[in-house]
Amino acid sequence: MLDIKLIRQQPDVVRDALRVRGADVSLVDHILEVDKRRRELLQHIEALRAEQKRASAEIARRQGAEQESRIAAARDLSDRLRVQEAVLRAVEEELGPLLRALPNLPHASVPVGRDPSANVTVRTWGAPTALGFPPRDHVDIGARLGMLDLERGAKVSGSRFYYLVGDGALLEMALIRYALDSVLARGFLPMITPVLVKPEVIMGAWGGPRLDPLQTYYIPEDDLALIGTSEHSLAAYYMDEILEGDRLPIRLAGLSWCFRREAGSYGREIRGLYRVHQFDKVEMFSYCHPDRSGEEHEFLLSIEEAILQSLGIPYRVVVLCTGDLGLASAKTYDIEAWMPGRGEYGEVTSCSNTTDFQARRLRVRFRAGRGGGTELVHTLNGTAIATSRALIAVLENYQQQDGSVRIPEVLVPYMGGREVLRARSEV
Repeated sequence: MLDIKLIRQQPDVVRDALRVRGADVSLVDHILEVDKRRRELLQHIEALRAEQKRASAEIARRQGAEQESRIAAARDLSDRLRVQEAVLRAVEEELGPLLRALPNLPHASVPVGRDPSANVTVRTWGAPTALGFPPRDHVDIGARLGMLDLERGAKVSGSRFYYLVGDGALLEMALIRYALDSVLARGFLPMITPVLVKPEVIMGAWGGPRLDPLQTYYIPEDDLALIGTSEHSLAAYYMDEILEGDRLPIRLAGLSWCFRREAGSYGREIRGLYRVHQFDKVEMFSYCHPDRSGEEHEFLLSIEEAILQSLGIPYRVVVLCTGDLGLASAKTYDIEAWMPGRGEYGEVTSCSNTTDFQARRLRVRFRAGRGGGTELVHTLNGTAIATSRALIAVLENYQQQDGSVRIPEVLVPYMGGREVLRARSEV
């Protein structure tokens, strides 16, 4: 959420930010009009309260008919005050969703564009894998090795659910443990987070005036929603709290299932594991001093790159343009891994600086020094590993012509020393 003071003082800056994001610029004028009414009401209410206070003091100094007259006047003031306070509540209820509908302001370094075609490749690592034979995709590989069962997943839960079987389950756990060990070595605190949270938590982390029905599974009977990423649970860990500034940055590593409806996705995007409804993820999250959030962003990105490099997966780093940013993000890097079965790069991690956007919505502040004032922290998030897409990258890049799959060297210890995955009948 944006600071209302910023909108009042620099409305053109906010309008320009909405324009390059492809958002509704008229929101700014609507917010300013409602905010003006709210401030006028506040002034009027304060004047009525002051008048009521003076009238109450006068009652004690009067007697008889004059006192009765003062009492009647005080009652009239009380009634008028009650009406104005009700009007104020209605105006605030109108203003709140308008403010929550605003996205974060893009960082000055973010390229301007309407859609993903304007995203900019920052750098690449490794050349696309040359297999020397026609590549299979992960669906074919996983089925041949008895690792992935999409048909029974669909039978039990519907489309885009799946079973990981045998080596599939072990490989997923190896990826999780390797990613977790990688971030723990860099000082992150491991956490297993709730997967059901209050709606305000998801709205606080992802932005918007309400839950996104295209992405979020909501349980109305309990007023709870399934997280799309442990970023949600981690962003709210210090909700309504004041942190001590000397603790920053606070770096957390969340392990959780993630749930996404992914309504509206179609075509090749929904084949196999690329865009599923449930997956595992190790998520990095940082509460950071505002002066250092740019540096922290690059730090999180460097960890994502180090993990993919150690796995030997070719990739490219892409900075998202203004029209492709999430509502909460001021700047986002995606890492896209080479996927031979697709014959192109596909997103495997994301890394975002949300500046003070999430912190304002979730009311997370820090105190710079003893007795000092408080200000909003900056929050950042980055994917250490998202297992569904990491599995695609590993299986497709390490496939062999005979149908087996080599295990990346760094994962061999996590697979009990095994170096190759073969069909169970061949083992």
